Amino acid sequence: MKRKGLKGLTAVLCCAAVATVVQGCGSSSDGRIEIEIVQYKMEAANYFKTVEEEFNATHDDIHLTISSPNDATTILKTRFIRENYPDIIGIGGDINYSYFVDADILADVSGYEGMKDINEGYLEIAEALELVPVDGTYIIPYVANAAGVLYNRDMFEEHGWQIPETWDEMLALCDQIQAEGILPFYFGFKDTWTCLAPWNAMAVELAPADTTKQVNKGTTTFTKEYKELAEKYMELLPYGPDDPFAYGYNDACTAFARGESAMYTIGSYATPQILSVNPDMKIDSFVMPASDDKNDRTLNSGIDLGFCVMEDCKNKEAAYEVLDFLYADENIQKYIDDQNAVPCKKGNFTLSSMLDGMTEFIQSGNMTDYQDHYYPSEMSVDALLQTLLLEKDEDAFLRTFDTNWQRYNRDIIRMVQDYEAAHGNTN
Repeated sequence: MKRKGLKGLTAVLCCAAVATVVQGCGSSSDGRIEIEIVQYKMEAANYFKTVEEEFNATHDDIHLTISSPNDATTILKTRFIRENYPDIIGIGGDINYSYFVDADILADVSGYEGMKDINEGYLEIAEALELVPVDGTYIIPYVANAAGVLYNRDMFEEHGWQIPETWDEMLALCDQIQAEGILPFYFGFKDTWTCLAPWNAMAVELAPADTTKQVNKGTTTFTKEYKELAEKYMELLPYGPDDPFAYGYNDACTAFARGESAMYTIGSYATPQILSVNPDMKIDSFVMPASDDKNDRTLNSGIDLGFCVMEDCKNKEAAYEVLDFLYADENIQKYIDDQNAVPCKKGNFTLSSMLDGMTEFIQSGNMTDYQDHYYPSEMSVDALLQTLLLEKDEDAFLRTFDTNWQRYNRDIIRMVQDYEAAHGNTN
């Protein structure tokens, strides 16, 4: 079923509004259909500028404008409040996408022909982001990223270290690396957001993928589902620098690039930063083994960028023609090369060698989304995790997590439980 969004979620959009509004495109003076895209990956602005130029050079009936502004999500929320919609938006698969689906401002794109070429794993991830089940599909996944463990391939080959597949093997590897006088991990925990990287990568094996939904339904608690995760997360600290909070993301990337640690618990998105310090470094990756059973292994991967057609778009056929161009194999490959990304489209794409250890999971669709894609930003879970690592009190952390979740998700919890009451247990 499709329904109008909550007043509470409208308030979420309102509170993020800013005074400046980017105006949408008007009618073209030469009679061409105007299609406007606003996308949030500012670091890919040059790629999208090239796409815009190539599209306009090869299409006589449609004029495309792609904007890649700073803080695009806030700008989009402002425009939504003022009902000044672009035709297409490019966003990540996170809680903001969930809000937009619920607010009933996105068009159902399940009829788009290109949808059949998307990796089923990412379509399932997109569906799971719905706050409550809705009919239709509202995002076309474009590219993803993956998180786990980056490692120095030359160092591993020189020492004969084996890739671990279970938690015990992971700790044994760290002990072995440490015994040889090498630091196993570098962390960037001075920047709170980096605390989410190992947390997410471990959570996919240790906590149910729908943990947040089950909490919203009232069937479980974070204290129950996250206890083992919190305990194991803290076990990583002795394998990092003496003061893991003295170094930020850039420091950790630089140290890893210079061979000061064998591994780095971060996502694939860090590779360009690392290679900017050491272009000759051979980086590979593996899935973070947090479980004691190797059969539990799954890749922590989510939608880094997807495209949504707005319900208000006046010419959806033209919008689909633009999407056809964006999703052409050659353009996706250009994006992969430019941003070291994972394609959400099925096909014979050439991936970065640093994804070699994750390729089998990508190809088989054995992927589980980031837990933090379900966390409201107001809850500042990254700061909670930093506090956990500093104070090493998992009981206090878990109590705070449960308390703050109820505080910052009141409207969503009410909506979910009302839906459950009306439709029965949807699990």
